Amino acid sequence: MKETDAVWTLAEQFEGKLKGVSFELLSRGRKLADKLGTALVSVLIGDRVTDEDLMRLVKQGADAVYTVQDPKLAYFVCETYERVLEKLIKDHKPAIILAAATSAGRTLMPYTAVKVHTGLTADCTELDIEEGTGNLLQTRPAIGGNIMATIKTPNHRPQLATVRPKSSRPLPPDPNRTGEIKRIPFDPSLLVPGVEVKGYRREESTLNLEEADVVVSGGKGLKKGEYFAAVHKLADRLGAAVGASRDAVDRGWISYPHQVGLSGKTISPKVYIAIGISGAIQHLAGIKTSETIVAINIDPDATLHKLADLGIVGDAFQVIPELQKRLDARAKQGGNHG
Repeated sequence: MKETDAVWTLAEQFEGKLKGVSFELLSRGRKLADKLGTALVSVLIGDRVTDEDLMRLVKQGADAVYTVQDPKLAYFVCETYERVLEKLIKDHKPAIILAAATSAGRTLMPYTAVKVHTGLTADCTELDIEEGTGNLLQTRPAIGGNIMATIKTPNHRPQLATVRPKSSRPLPPDPNRTGEIKRIPFDPSLLVPGVEVKGYRREESTLNLEEADVVVSGGKGLKKGEYFAAVHKLADRLGAAVGASRDAVDRGWISYPHQVGLSGKTISPKVYIAIGISGAIQHLAGIKTSETIVAINIDPDATLHKLADLGIVGDAFQVIPELQKRLDARAKQGGNHG
């Protein structure tokens, strides 16, 4: 299978370890590459990533891996990474490049688009191939998440897009898949003069919605900001992160970093508990890859009940204390809170 006109996904690493978004992107890229009848290539810029880890990219969807590694590439520097990526683009001429809408992807991809004179659609939630043209159909929220816009780049290549983390699940590993790992030498002339990163300062954060296994969210059904304390209390009891609907954030009950949905964060926890959230389309799109969804809402016709694995029709201020009571009883019996 030819590797020109291929679909590329940009893998990410930190201190030599691949990030989860590297595998999420492959599931998106695999569908596109299959529709185009072309190769799917995972591109990794960094340092100290082993062949064993790179082969995981093959086992989970890639036909080949291009990697440029050097100690000077250990930490993300946009200008240097762009120069490396630009050279790869000129040498191999891909048709499509997908990156995660992480801080690195959101920085690198616009800069690259300008340098290679092409378009970029950011924060895509859906991707497809247009019949007959091979154009990438890039769907993303617009006008505050109230509508979905589909965008094309018909006249320029490669077509660039960023995809929200946690908006798709990785493909299961296939031990029978084979592919080539190409270690491409780093050209020191691509370094940006005067820029050197020694490392990153780590800061502990109590809020990490996108990585949480359990998320408890509240919505306008809670009626008043002070009642949001019930969400925090249940989240504390479950060791969960706290989320919120856009309505709750707009009312000032909780800050924007907690917002779940297309206009906030896209998440994929093992358990998602929504309290007083009716289920607007932009919220549903932000939680659809959750493994188990529990909806607590007094309205039996709430949209979220249709998506939920477990729907509890009832007053949140009666349901939550009952949940707390049962969790406490289970803890006393020696059970866990899962």
